[in-house]
Amino acid sequence: MSATESDTEADDPASQASLTDLPPSSKLVYKVLEYEGSMTQEEIAAESRLCSRTVRYGLGKLENEGLVSSRVYLEDARQSKYRIVD
Repeated sequence: MSATESDTEADDPASQASLTDLPPSSKLVYKVLEYEGSMTQEEIAAESRLCSRTVRYGLGKLENEGLVSSRVYLEDARQSKYRIVD
């Protein structure tokens, strides 16, 4: 574990606790967003190699926990960009 990962866990133990209770697909989606930054569902699916349905499920769980937020993707208003909540 790198110094930045341990710092992140120390900064927000509540979000880390709720993340540990989530399914593996949600954890993978969270890690992809953590490493790559803001992404669309399609980009997350390509990066994680999960099917789009699984990514959608994981994002829903993360949004319910308040760990991820979404906003309209300006280049294509039919899509949303997802990011980790600070």
